[in-house]
Amino acid sequence: MKTYIFLASIMLVLLSGCSTKEVFTPKKVSYDWKNHAKIEDEIVDISSNMALLDNGKVLDRDGNISIQIDKEHQRVLGESDGWVLSAAIDGNLTLTSEQSAKTTKHFALKRTIATAGVKDNILAVLFANNEIALYDMPSKELLFKEQGGKAIANDIRIVQPYFMNDLVIFSTLDGKVIIVNTKLKKRLRTVIVSSDDYFNNIVYFSIFDDKIIAASDSKILSLSQKELRAKYELRNIVHDEKSLYITTKQGEILSLTPSLQVDSKIKFPFAHFLGMISDGDNLYVLEKEGYMIVVNKKTFDYTIHEVDLDEGLVFVGKKAFFVDNEKISIQ
Repeated sequence: MKTYIFLASIMLVLLSGCSTKEVFTPKKVSYDWKNHAKIEDEIVDISSNMALLDNGKVLDRDGNISIQIDKEHQRVLGESDGWVLSAAIDGNLTLTSEQSAKTTKHFALKRTIATAGVKDNILAVLFANNEIALYDMPSKELLFKEQGGKAIANDIRIVQPYFMNDLVIFSTLDGKVIIVNTKLKKRLRTVIVSSDDYFNNIVYFSIFDDKIIAASDSKILSLSQKELRAKYELRNIVHDEKSLYITTKQGEILSLTPSLQVDSKIKFPFAHFLGMISDGDNLYVLEKEGYMIVVNKKTFDYTIHEVDLDEGLVFVGKKAFFVDNEKISIQ
């Protein structure tokens, strides 16, 4: 699985016949990180809260086997309102109950699905062509649809629709947040997060401190009475009840206020962050060369631990990082 494609150029240097690539090398490493487990089967797909194995089994966010889905469903879209959503390339969408794998609902939508979510009797779908749609679950009737702008290339982190009372908030593939009223079957508002040409889909969405927080690979939006934006080359983003935490492609870990002001910041030269978990008083950041960086949220003091990325699951308390064979991680 390729999440990011890197284009490398070769420089010819007269006095040197070879080149080296800088990698993150900590000066001090604490005890080894022992909390990991082996996955015998290959991870073939990941969503924001689940991983799909090549035998059709689905791992939940705690690293436990949740259910097993049909092998024709090459993608797991995630968990939503007690259902596990999975899809085939032809648009065959299946909802499998987390309580009983024998309880399923099927939708033949006939187009490739980017992601989907459900709440009560409403199914919300974001298609791969950036069209958004709402369906009535019992009747399968189309309630609303709207075509979005062109999205040339996307980050694998695609955000599921967010439900709030009578509203569905879509995080689109062209860098927008669209708010739809399910009762009126009408779009109420569109907010632009970013307008880049490539990899511009929304990769993160949440609501906290009475603000909508949404992010693409290059920008973060904080929306309440005003629209506030900040530019960052994002790797990962999480939040707790007080702060927003991000890692960047420059090797930075930052704490931001809900209004996107910087509270704390540290930098790890050449670090390539794979994932981040917020748990209690600490941030747990997984680095590509096999390190777990544990950062105290208040002081931003940190320790670094070696971790075996070949095992497949790396645990932080009851949460887990999924790591596939190419060291691409989610949490």
